[in-house]
Amino acid sequence: MPKTRKPIVASSDIFTDPAAPTSQLREETHFAPLAERLRPRSIDTIIGQLHLLGPGKPLRKMVESGKLHSMVLWGPPGTGKTTIANILAGQIQAPFYPLSAVSSSVKDLREAIALAEIANQTSENRSVLFIDEIHRFSKSQQDALLGAVEKGTVTLIGATTENPSFEVIAPLLSRARVFVLESLTKEDLDTLLDRALQEDVELREAKITLEPEARRAMLALSGGDARKLLNGLELAAQLASMDATDKGTIITTQSIEGAFGRSASRYDKKGEEHYNIISAFIKSMRGSDPNGAIYWLMRMIEAGEDIEFIARRMLIFASEDIGNADPNALLLAVSCWESVRAVGYPEARIIFSQVVAYLASAQKSNASNVGSIKAMEDVARDPNAPVPLHLRNAPTKLMKQLGYGEGYKYAHSFEGNFVKEANYLPEGLEAKIYYDPTSNGREKLIRERLAHLWPKKYGDK
Repeated sequence: MPKTRKPIVASSDIFTDPAAPTSQLREETHFAPLAERLRPRSIDTIIGQLHLLGPGKPLRKMVESGKLHSMVLWGPPGTGKTTIANILAGQIQAPFYPLSAVSSSVKDLREAIALAEIANQTSENRSVLFIDEIHRFSKSQQDALLGAVEKGTVTLIGATTENPSFEVIAPLLSRARVFVLESLTKEDLDTLLDRALQEDVELREAKITLEPEARRAMLALSGGDARKLLNGLELAAQLASMDATDKGTIITTQSIEGAFGRSASRYDKKGEEHYNIISAFIKSMRGSDPNGAIYWLMRMIEAGEDIEFIARRMLIFASEDIGNADPNALLLAVSCWESVRAVGYPEARIIFSQVVAYLASAQKSNASNVGSIKAMEDVARDPNAPVPLHLRNAPTKLMKQLGYGEGYKYAHSFEGNFVKEANYLPEGLEAKIYYDPTSNGREKLIRERLAHLWPKKYGDK
């Protein structure tokens, strides 16, 4: 039987058919929500995820080659996982079978695989089985997928908001590539908002005007989620239409707050308030006030602040303001960085608040940071100060003849693994003290040890 490239679509989603005429799209999506009406139909119309879909990037290269590989799309809600799966299958004209792990059973799964086997007989491309929220499948349900993926009956595309390392069984994960989707940036959401206002028939007919402050609030409250943005816009337009005039509908901040069910806090990720709040956050932790620190943390989270921005500032703070007074602080901050990136919002709030409370309550010292600043000043004054000969390496005979390494004493050969009166600084800087530990927390022990080892520098402190 000759094969054909015409897709067999097991879904009523018209966006899996890139050849659907515009009139058909408008008719079939008349009652669909805005997010569905604006769902992209090709890679080039997807907003964001350029690290996967841009020229030369992996998903685009798959489409250009006409062959898909099994994959898991991992990312926050509203970043385009379902859309990308639809488009990948549609653009290579592969039969497409979507299932939701929330409502599907093993029986549903086996039926979809059976349909895929039939479709493969008349299609040039292997059927695509899309599992939305694949992390909700039990181990036995995921096991049921293995045979079909391994034999090549289906190309699996799984979508998840959870870390697949923990939620997808290892045998299945080893047969699929994991692609990480990122929350949409403010610029991405801004572009999507303009597209909605310019291209959606219903919004155009309503002559929507979006006040600048309302736009800012909408972008902040969406939190990088395209679906949340569009649903909020649609509801805000409906609320604002009650006060519409012949000149059109004006969406205000009040309409946005009503649509999102939240106060549009005065917060702009690139404006003054952004810097005011992060400053208050850092100063509250520095001042050992966990209450103030958690409050400002929540202000940022409620406004949809970037997870990595908050976690990065906590990493810096743990070293700059706590330092060796409590070395565990940096370990916790690193753990926080990895954890919040793995789980995303809203659960990241729990991890953030735990670590912020610890950082704010910990003993403080900026001694190591101050030491680095002092050393930088000396390096700037004389960036080429010669390394003392006894500290130089001598890998060749000539270097040894020139005195390289001469007089160096190996610390481990001496009592207490320490050489008294040794010098490790350039000439003229021998008496410098860059690290001057405090008596706070663990640094008290560090100071006592340094006073014992270097009495001339630290003994009278």
